[in-house]
Amino acid sequence: MPLRKSKRRSRNEALLRYHNHRNQNLLAQPGKHQFAVVLDHLKAGFNVAKIFRSADVFSAQAVHLINIGPFDPAPAKGGFKRVPTRFHETFATCFEQLKTEGYTLFTLEATSGVSLFDVHFPEKCAFIFGHEERGLSFNPADHPEIERVSIPQFGQTESLNVSVAASIVMYEYTRQQQT
Repeated sequence: MPLRKSKRRSRNEALLRYHNHRNQNLLAQPGKHQFAVVLDHLKAGFNVAKIFRSADVFSAQAVHLINIGPFDPAPAKGGFKRVPTRFHETFATCFEQLKTEGYTLFTLEATSGVSLFDVHFPEKCAFIFGHEERGLSFNPADHPEIERVSIPQFGQTESLNVSVAASIVMYEYTRQQQT
């Protein structure tokens, strides 16, 4: 019985942190780099907060959340408070906003797509990351204007954790923009 109360209290504390950080997020300013991160239907667990942390580290313009509920912002180490966040119900509304703002969109593919070693990112990019198990909420074939990239992998594991993959892509983008 005490464990149930502890878990419930922990969830309530996480929800309180979420609402507190979301209110502070209203004052967040875009970062110095011209890239945005799009999280498409990710589970509202640990990965979302970790991606916010990396988006803050690499100074993103914004993070777009598509149909993602409250999450514990503690692993973001303040990133959810500092990186502007846009909330969308569907990919279509997010897509239209980013295209209107002049972003070149990229999805991350496990095997197909241009190698991260070979792609040259334009200054204004939006990187779309889908659910680790279900993938993207839309069919990439319906959006030929969205470019596909992949992270070369050399071991036997089939894929990277989405927060790790997002961090690698953000790093490569900022590395290219510094040169």
